[in-house]
Amino acid sequence: MTAVTMPCHRRAGKTWKEFTGGRFCLYGGAVRVERARYFLAAVETGSLRAAAARCGVSQPTVGQQIALLEEDLDVVMLTRSRHGVRPTPAGQALIEALRRLVEAELAVRESAMRSSGAYRGRVQIGGVTVTVETIIAPVVGRLRRHHPGLRFAVREGASAAVETAVLDGALDFGVITTPLTPAAPGLRRIPLISAPLGAYARTDHPLAGREHIHWRDLEAWPIVTMRAGTVMWETLHRHVAAPDVVVQAMSARTVKVMVGQGVGLGVLAGFDTSADITDLVWLPLSDAQPVHLCLTQRQDSRPSPSALIVQRLIRARADELAGGTASGGPVS
Repeated sequence: MTAVTMPCHRRAGKTWKEFTGGRFCLYGGAVRVERARYFLAAVETGSLRAAAARCGVSQPTVGQQIALLEEDLDVVMLTRSRHGVRPTPAGQALIEALRRLVEAELAVRESAMRSSGAYRGRVQIGGVTVTVETIIAPVVGRLRRHHPGLRFAVREGASAAVETAVLDGALDFGVITTPLTPAAPGLRRIPLISAPLGAYARTDHPLAGREHIHWRDLEAWPIVTMRAGTVMWETLHRHVAAPDVVVQAMSARTVKVMVGQGVGLGVLAGFDTSADITDLVWLPLSDAQPVHLCLTQRQDSRPSPSALIVQRLIRARADELAGGTASGGPVS
């Protein structure tokens, strides 16, 4: 591609290749798209450390690149404190523009891969029920419609089983509920999104009128939740000594169906996977930690070009869902 010279203020006469190297001319300066991505991750997670984990780089890298972005745009975009980071008014005003910039870069990469024939081969993905339904399925469906040459194999299972398959090389990567135990040697977890934990109840249940509940409230009621070996099962048993689990379900939808039939309270993270099941209310557990989803892959592997673009789309889908957590309710 032919190099062009952009007459940019503060960068006058700067020569760069259009779209290559992840750079665009914005607000009179040359802005690296990865810097915009780091800034958005910091705003969404509330800390540089969490942003670094999401982006798969070191915390100093995130801090340095955001500082360079501020220099590029000649504005202070973040306020930093011991409690984390938050956007300044100027930074807040730039969020949507920078988000469009990141989306444009993704579209350019997709177009380049399409023209080069990189949308070929087979991508093998593992996931738990909630990630398959809310993240993986929409991404795979989109790619299958537009890129029939790209083939997929999606395996659904518990988080531990997915990570074992990734470590063994049977899967390219997984999108899972982050286990309570540290990652096994050789595995890398990249945070995607968090959601509050709570319980679904019928609207006629005695607890249905509460704004929130506590773990101790679950001791007196039958419980419907995910099967043994899942993160949800382990979390429940860590906080309730002897829960009366009457159903061990294979999917979040099954949990909700059972709750709708009056079988018990359904302990789940707040991901909306079945809007067609009515007459249910979701009660946040005020003393529970959020449930985290992550992308898991081998540390020593280099994903194929097709796997990389699928991962990018999965991260974009997770970012889209992240907007549903603002109210503290289910993520739709």
